[in-house]
Amino acid sequence: MMNSIRLVALTSLATMVSFAPVARADQWDKKTILTVKEQIQLPNVTLEPGSYTFKLLDSQSDRHIVQIFDKDGMHIITTVLAIPNYRLQPTDKSAFSFWEVPAGQPPAMRAWFYPGDNFGQEFVYPKNMSTQIAAAAKMTVPTTAAVSTEEFKTAEVTSTDQTGNTSSLDTKTYTAEAAPAPAPAPEPAPVPAPEPQAAAPAPAPEPAPAELPHTASSLPLIGLLGLVSMAGFFALRANRAR
Repeated sequence: MMNSIRLVALTSLATMVSFAPVARADQWDKKTILTVKEQIQLPNVTLEPGSYTFKLLDSQSDRHIVQIFDKDGMHIITTVLAIPNYRLQPTDKSAFSFWEVPAGQPPAMRAWFYPGDNFGQEFVYPKNMSTQIAAAAKMTVPTTAAVSTEEFKTAEVTSTDQTGNTSSLDTKTYTAEAAPAPAPAPEPAPVPAPEPQAAAPAPAPEPAPAELPHTASSLPLIGLLGLVSMAGFFALRANRAR
């Protein structure tokens, strides 16, 4: 079983190129056939236009050593050291990414992802090549001094920057730890229950007035006195008439 894939574009840093497989490649060695129409650069060889078989070294312990064969898988062309490279979204197709390189140079393959896998193979370049790639890409590039399959099994991998300085490899860059999960949305703050309102105090009674209000009129009293005077007048007159 194999994957037949065709290279369609080789552009800038981290550009992912996906290919539709004709058939499933082998699950154990990730066997995949790549067909290219122009030169591409690997750490220790330049591949001319044609078809090539990529697969992992048949080893229980070394799962990041990649072998490149001719199309029929009968003749080995080169062996390349790799480190695990993590991607968030696996696809159902083989995918390759390429480093940005100086003008006029073949695109340098950066990583190879097998269909459905989160982890792919990030290729490790020798010091002179990694410095050139780092200068063009403005990023550090994995580097090793190892050149043989046996050396790859115990090789130290470091990072080279655009000035050629070498430092320890930041492995978090290439693992799931480098892909932070989105922060959970903060839970809404609980709305405090309204405090019970105290009953309004009853209004204090108004004090009784010291004196009764002078609201009665004196006119009725005057009228009453007038009637009494008239009655007395008529009674006195009647006595005189007798």
